[in-house]
Amino acid sequence: MTLNSLPVFLLLISGIFCYYDYGPADDYGYDPFGPSSAVCAPECNCPLSYPTAMYCDNLKLKTIPIVPSGIKYLYLRNNMIEGIEENTFENVTDLQWLILDHNHLENSKIKGRVFSKLKNLKKLHINYNNLTEAVGPLPKTLDDLQLSHNKITKVNPGALEGLVNLTVIHLQNNQLKADSISGAFKGLNSLLYLDLSFNQLTKLPTGLPHSLLMLYFDNNQISNVPDEYFQAFKALQYLRLSHNKLTDSGIPGNVFNITSLVELDLSFNQLKSIPTVSENLENFYLQVNKINKFPLSSFCKVVGPMTYSKITHLRLDGNNLTRADLPQEMYNCLRVAAEVSLE
Repeated sequence: MTLNSLPVFLLLISGIFCYYDYGPADDYGYDPFGPSSAVCAPECNCPLSYPTAMYCDNLKLKTIPIVPSGIKYLYLRNNMIEGIEENTFENVTDLQWLILDHNHLENSKIKGRVFSKLKNLKKLHINYNNLTEAVGPLPKTLDDLQLSHNKITKVNPGALEGLVNLTVIHLQNNQLKADSISGAFKGLNSLLYLDLSFNQLTKLPTGLPHSLLMLYFDNNQISNVPDEYFQAFKALQYLRLSHNKLTDSGIPGNVFNITSLVELDLSFNQLKSIPTVSENLENFYLQVNKINKFPLSSFCKVVGPMTYSKITHLRLDGNNLTRADLPQEMYNCLRVAAEVSLE
């Protein structure tokens, strides 16, 4: 079976998004000092077992070496690369993965339309660099964009335009504010995963794709959620808003009552009461808030033989609650709960 015929899988394991696009072995079984293919940059390694992959990691490179035609997977991690010339990839029309993590890349030194020329590119990883805005334009084939741990303050409106196949975006650990990204994700109708954690958001951005399955806003400065903000997100299953500044007054009554939701993390906020959630929710994290009461109606509208909460894990430790504060009826409402943590 050839590399190109191998499938792509999206898996959800305990709330962790796992993306498998079977290409070269990467760090599994790859020997950087093993024999290299003849068609390879001299300072890099193209393993005989994966001749279409070129590994140029940990070489203190300041520029990208000449990439031979036929290379599909290019790894340039842990170098000192500051820029990319416009003609760098002219001979590499088949490039599918470009991994540039842990370099010194700056937007001003990435010339022209260097990425959009790569008509087969699927993965672009530029984590841990010195970017101040999202790179673009990008090719329509892209499905995985990772720009975390940079200094990005904005995503220009056209940067992600037309990326109909984009499934995954990592923008965590940057300096983004809501107004600088509102509308930037318009038209990304295949997007399933968006990580905006560890930024400078004080409010939720507008114009996010309703196709999202996993949405992470943790470790920001968000104090409220607009009424019906999540109403159109019919597929949303994993939502994280931990380590923010949420208060009861900033959360409308049913804003988290999302039928599709499986996991909700509101831990490390300033909530005094438990928001109403759907009976379909399975994992609910509320630890380290200021909660002092346990209303059964937050979990169950009606309790009956067939009507009960599907909560299996409920964390309430670090609040102002004891076992004595829990109503006796709770055990009927939360009948499938494997864990209710109070301490």
